[in-house]
Amino acid sequence: MIPQEQIIELRNQLREHNHSYYVLDSPTISDYDFDMKLKELQVLEAKYPAFYDANSPTLRVGGEVTKNFETVQHTFRMHSLENSYSKEDLENWEARIKKQIDGAVAYTCELKYDGASMSLTYENGSLVRAVTRGDGYQGDNVTTNIKTIKSVPLKLQGDYPPLFEIRGEIVLPFDGFIRMNEERLAAGEEPYRNPRNTASGSLKLQDSAQVAKRPLECLLYSLVGEKLPVSTQMEGLEKAAAWGFKVPPIAKLVSSIDEVLAFVNYWDLHRHELPYETDGVVIKVNNLQQQEELGFTAKAPRWAMAYKFKAEQVSTILEAITYQVGRTGAITPVANLQPVELAGTTVKRASLHNADQIALLDIREADTVYVEKGGEIIPKIVGVNLALRAVDSLPTKYTEYCPQCKTPLTRTQGDAKHYCPNEHGCPPQIIGRIQHYISRKAMDIEGLGGETVALLVHAGLIETYVDLYGLSLEDVLPLERMAQKSAENLVAGVAASKEIAFERVLFALGIRYVGETVAKKLVKHFKSIDALIAASFEELVAVDEIGDRIAQSVLAFFALETSQDLFSVTTSNGAKHREMIARLKSHDVQLAVSAETLAGQTSILSGNTFVVSGVFTKVSRTELKKHIEDNGGKVSSSISSKTSYVVAGDNMGPSKRSKAEDLGIAIISEDEFLEMI
Repeated sequence: MIPQEQIIELRNQLREHNHSYYVLDSPTISDYDFDMKLKELQVLEAKYPAFYDANSPTLRVGGEVTKNFETVQHTFRMHSLENSYSKEDLENWEARIKKQIDGAVAYTCELKYDGASMSLTYENGSLVRAVTRGDGYQGDNVTTNIKTIKSVPLKLQGDYPPLFEIRGEIVLPFDGFIRMNEERLAAGEEPYRNPRNTASGSLKLQDSAQVAKRPLECLLYSLVGEKLPVSTQMEGLEKAAAWGFKVPPIAKLVSSIDEVLAFVNYWDLHRHELPYETDGVVIKVNNLQQQEELGFTAKAPRWAMAYKFKAEQVSTILEAITYQVGRTGAITPVANLQPVELAGTTVKRASLHNADQIALLDIREADTVYVEKGGEIIPKIVGVNLALRAVDSLPTKYTEYCPQCKTPLTRTQGDAKHYCPNEHGCPPQIIGRIQHYISRKAMDIEGLGGETVALLVHAGLIETYVDLYGLSLEDVLPLERMAQKSAENLVAGVAASKEIAFERVLFALGIRYVGETVAKKLVKHFKSIDALIAASFEELVAVDEIGDRIAQSVLAFFALETSQDLFSVTTSNGAKHREMIARLKSHDVQLAVSAETLAGQTSILSGNTFVVSGVFTKVSRTELKKHIEDNGGKVSSSISSKTSYVVAGDNMGPSKRSKAEDLGIAIISEDEFLEMI
């Protein structure tokens, strides 16, 4: 056999043995024989470097060092999941689904493994990229480290598509976690706190050889891509397993919420028998066409729901209540607790939310309180052990002054929070607004982190985010821990942010109630900051999904004089904000929709609302919706008297068609719609 054939044969054998051992848990060869074949391949690859393969089994041992993990944009956003905690939550979810979907709905139930979310990209059956979830829009490229995990196939088998992504969770099994801690204790080192954090931290180790030593596993649960060869979630799981992925076999197809709850209740009792950490069940609409019909909210898919197992609860002493100031001036009371172990971590602090919550539970300093982790992530106080309360205990008197600048707090009608109105003189607000401006979902300024922002403010170099654009190398080099390269990256990152699109700039400005989705709606309608500043209340509320509160907040942000609206959003900073906008313009920050974007938009569908239903052949559903919005139309998820047209593809639900006909709404084909634009 010629060397190239030997190398290919050995690689194929090792991949098969690896799959049998790490994915199927059914070894077909002894460890010794596997090691001998691996060494034989290593010798051949060293002798014949022309036959190098980036996905060879020999490269799983790691060794490559990554100093900086590249930030990569997700082709398909990694959404969060909406959480539920009761039968009523699930029934309400199902009711919302059935308002939009015709016919029977089946669900897949899968365990929610507690690890680090990961997106793997395969081209022509080879792993080409592994990216962490990050903020859902972009994450870190950790491909080198992921290749060391033996349950991640480097080459696929079977009838896989030419290009697709698969999502999953990197987990650390309990036995591996225990083994790692035994080794650390034997070496006199501190043990790791819990498997989840250890798994997550492993992915960011710079030396892949160290990652290879950790017994990590990858459990896959979702195919993502265009024109996938599956029509249901369950079929996707089966295909993924056939291609070589480690897919937990526990998933179950059910047809009712009662069956969902039976699955939930079973695993709530039996989850501790599993080799991995789990914190709930994920329920998904099984049919992928129905998933497309349901679509997404700004944060989560409408077709999926996470049911969280009941949170672990402990009691401890509330030692003191302190107060934090957010970037908007919102005051958050914080419970400082006697340290206590909870769900694998040491909890020292918990949010008390607001004055109403403190009053509702009658929480006082020195109380023995019950603490849970909300969704097993964020600690919260859920009650007080009144039997242990001291007889001389006094009710909590909520602070009247800002803990940082001592300005008297305000509380507006209908708002649960107290606020510090000293917007431009309160240090946490100043720092917080700039940190928000530079954040990933906003201006995403490379080389500039939250700690550096604080250093710049405390050094007197900046007072607002506009001041960032005046920084030079000479300004930032004297800062603590600031080297030449770091300073150059910071200045370059600020300069690069001038190319960020207007919708993200508007979000970055930090107008109260103007989040990512609202910013997109306002930009789509007004096209420029000047048009937005000039807009009246009536013009603002006429924009899709913009209500009175958002409109008043936008007006107050730019108001030339002190104003107080019907929601008591008070401001005397409008002139300051306008001056900052003028300065941003002078630095060429994008404060209007680009000419290129405008060139692809028209208003020919203005005033029309469309519902999209069925399967389309010439354009995807996503492209069709974009065409509607780019031409001034509005996309709605359900048919009503306000619907102008239903764009009907193949397999449109009969009840939707019937409802449209009853209401006299025009039903048009894909071709007819494309002709309209």
